[in-house]
Amino acid sequence: MVDLIAQYQKIKPEVDSAILNIMETAQFINGPEVKGFQKELEEYLDVKHVVPCANGTDALQIALMAIGAKPGDEVITPSFTYIATTEVMALLGLKPIFVEVEKDSFCIDPETIEAAITDKTVAIVPVHLYGQAANMDQIMDIANRHSLKVIEDNAQAIGSDYRMADGSTKKTGGLGHIGCTSFFPSKNLGCYGDGGAICTDDDDLAAKMRMIANHGQSKRYYHDMVGCNSRLDSIQAAVLRIKLRRLDNEYISARRSVAEHYNNFFAQFPQVKTPVMDIYSHHVFHQYTMTLDGVDRDGLNAFLAERDIPSMIYYPVPAHRQKMFDAFNSADTDLPVTDWLTERVISLPIHTEMDKEQLDYICQGVADFLTK
Repeated sequence: MVDLIAQYQKIKPEVDSAILNIMETAQFINGPEVKGFQKELEEYLDVKHVVPCANGTDALQIALMAIGAKPGDEVITPSFTYIATTEVMALLGLKPIFVEVEKDSFCIDPETIEAAITDKTVAIVPVHLYGQAANMDQIMDIANRHSLKVIEDNAQAIGSDYRMADGSTKKTGGLGHIGCTSFFPSKNLGCYGDGGAICTDDDDLAAKMRMIANHGQSKRYYHDMVGCNSRLDSIQAAVLRIKLRRLDNEYISARRSVAEHYNNFFAQFPQVKTPVMDIYSHHVFHQYTMTLDGVDRDGLNAFLAERDIPSMIYYPVPAHRQKMFDAFNSADTDLPVTDWLTERVISLPIHTEMDKEQLDYICQGVADFLTK
């Protein structure tokens, strides 16, 4: 689904030099590369604080800990997402309250949030799925009226520009009270291992998150709260600094060009719904996900595999139907749109190194199945 080897070859001299410098200086943890990346990401996202951490899952957990969420509290979130979003809630003893997503955008449906709010609700966690931003204007309005925190799961949409109701724009991840992202290698901004970051404009939350990520300490050996050990290492930071400079004009631009090619080709097939690009969201296409109607989705998946064409189903089982949440009886939750999508979505390869020959081969493979 991605070609990280070809991408690396284009930046190999810079990457090799940066990694070699770290090896020679032995500044592996919290070195200048980490501090440099933190500052550059703050500038890129236009936020006051970035807290680098070990991965995107840790980012979500640290964010929930920082807002003071305690066992028994409820957090509203979509079920149609990768499991990490909700897994951290269960780890902290919180109760995920699953709500519906929009059929077109795949993101949390703001119309379903308000009805799910109770006196135990402490936060909303919208997911900017596949690179498309959720409707943050509506979400923030609901959160402000009910005094709730909003933690953005921005793991799949870093770099997306969100156009707010007043016409101004801001990067996703900087719209809620806290934004969380992942630098898993396949992400639009990915390192060569695990990595993550948390961002906020709130000074107090930033201070808490830094402490939590560092064993709950602000001064060495003085631990004021229960924390964890979650750090971005210098090698990953060095890779991310190099890639961040290319994120908008190279990586996201290339992905949007691939998406445009797919969109134009599949417009001839009424049974294929290509991704919606809402007017408020600059879609960055972490995934290119189509919705099929009247098509054997699993059959197409197998057919493409026979032709050595990768395709993926994100996600075949929604979170509310996962066994890990049996204790919450969440499988009884009525989410017809979510269930409908899990049976019909399929994602095609999309990455920065794709050429027209590859795209034509993939498109023809799908067309051959649709017309056979």
